[in-house]
Amino acid sequence: MNVFKFVLRLVLPLFLITVVVAAALAGINSVTAERIASAKEAKVQQAISQVLSDAQVEQVRFNADAHPLVKAVYAADGGYAIEVQPAGFGGGISMMVGISKNGQVLGISIISHTETPGLGAVAAAGNSKGESFRDSFVGLFYPVSVSKDGGEADTITGATITSRAVAEGVNAALVCAEHLSMEDQS
Repeated sequence: MNVFKFVLRLVLPLFLITVVVAAALAGINSVTAERIASAKEAKVQQAISQVLSDAQVEQVRFNADAHPLVKAVYAADGGYAIEVQPAGFGGGISMMVGISKNGQVLGISIISHTETPGLGAVAAAGNSKGESFRDSFVGLFYPVSVSKDGGEADTITGATITSRAVAEGVNAALVCAEHLSMEDQS
């Protein structure tokens, strides 16, 4: 019986602390969930406006099984804004790719990433290096590859995995846009 009391003295405080912390986290989550969702939606809308000049876009359905990297598709008169999430060096790279109706890359905007600061993060940077890297994809058609693989798009020095991931995301968006265009024509 002494063992039971001893174990109870150890377990009960830990259990109570766990319950209090879990309740606090749940409360904080319920208070901040709407604000976080609103901020994410604002980032997505900003990314859409960066890759497509059309003001009027609408979210369209797509075959998620056929396009596993694609997270959302927005259609406009001038083309598509397609949100993709390829795997980079440090995790997923959430990005928006603008594609014209004829399958040409109009622009790329990085929504979020977990890449290495200083190397992989260059892809999302607002400086001239980041803009130059993203702009190197503009005007390209499927298939897209980086210069290190014999393609036309730039490779970030020291961040080849990130560069290839961005190219993979662009290719996934181009394939999805092509399938959507074929569906529109039929």
